[in-house]
Amino acid sequence: MKKIIKYVITDILRNKIVIVYTICLLAVSFSVFSLEDNTTKGLLSLLNIILIIVPLINIIFAAIYIYNSAEFIELLVSQPLQRNSIWMSLFIGLSASMCIAFIIGAAIPVLIYEPTITGIMMICVGLFLTVIFIAIAILAALQTRDKAKGIGIAILLWLYFSLLFDGLVLFLVFQFADYPLEKIMVAVSALNPIDLGRILILLKMDVSALMGYTGAIFRNFFGTNLGISISFFVLILWIVLPVWISVVKFNKKDL
Repeated sequence: MKKIIKYVITDILRNKIVIVYTICLLAVSFSVFSLEDNTTKGLLSLLNIILIIVPLINIIFAAIYIYNSAEFIELLVSQPLQRNSIWMSLFIGLSASMCIAFIIGAAIPVLIYEPTITGIMMICVGLFLTVIFIAIAILAALQTRDKAKGIGIAILLWLYFSLLFDGLVLFLVFQFADYPLEKIMVAVSALNPIDLGRILILLKMDVSALMGYTGAIFRNFFGTNLGISISFFVLILWIVLPVWISVVKFNKKDL
């Protein structure tokens, strides 16, 4: 298992796409902090990249990597190795390498310019989103042998979490505007890791006052140690559940 993880990490870190992704993320991160006099504004600019671009790159790259590694996976399956170990090694290798790329590209500039609780929270959210969307990608790649269809499913999932989910929530809020939905919105936010990450970061930035009464509800829950612990537990579930489902499917899949 360690040999497979090491091979996957070295293979991905030498990939030109990952190198370009790391360099671009590093350049953008330093740029947003250099152009802004206030580091908080720099964090807000970087927030959009972490919440939108990072999940997109990870979900597409992970799906493509799984499809391109089909022959390698078949070779491993033919060896006296447990399928659980093979699949978990691929997931850990993918997650570790993309997390290294994120740390170099975004975490280092954040720690240089904003070494505060807010900066650390942003780094943690970015790392969680990286691993979560890799977990979602490998599950999507198992749904079909067709590479184009699998990558299409991955992109649709990203669109749902980054754009469509918020639209659906706003639609429901307007439809049931006469009802007190603020507390329900706290639970609904757990259904989207991107929204959950956004709330955690914005509350640490102390801009929840701009969110009105709903912001006060979020602060009362997510601003407490218990709320933060529950939030990170939910983010961990977003990793564990897709990986567990993909392991079960991989064990039953006819290669």
